Amino acid sequence: MTDSVIFETPMVKNVDLDKFDRALLDHLQVNNQTPARVLAEQVGLSESAVLRRLRSLRRQGVIVADVSVVHPAVLGTPLTIHVLVSLEREGTAALDAFERKLRSREEVRGAWYVTGEADFVLLVRVGSMEAYERFTREVFHDDPNVRSFRTIVTLREVADFSHR
Repeated sequence: MTDSVIFETPMVKNVDLDKFDRALLDHLQVNNQTPARVLAEQVGLSESAVLRRLRSLRRQGVIVADVSVVHPAVLGTPLTIHVLVSLEREGTAALDAFERKLRSREEVRGAWYVTGEADFVLLVRVGSMEAYERFTREVFHDDPNVRSFRTIVTLREVADFSHR
């Protein structure tokens, strides 16, 4: 299996997006397979200008990845769970160790280091509650630095705006 997807958010500085760049990004977030010729028609630029802008947006780190969104049930992971995790210690070594553990787990499809009552918010996808229980034992219960975790089970996806 592949590594879990946990993105380090790059610090994109001094990126000046004009109305054409924003329009391109809006279209690409719906379908990043749209041909440049079609994008050109949609945003009012030439095909070569669209290709030049897309290369620039990728080089600058504005476009972080080109991915395909696959239905979780097809992959055998129909259960989506959000987990709020609180740690005992947040020193550099403790944070690095926990992040390494999260990256090593294929069940973790997203992870965010946050402020507030929890230290991390995780997006976990598993095939069953039994699989989630195994995950919690291995990742949370066996880690002395995990103070607590709170599980939020998704009953039904209402909207997913991550790819629009």
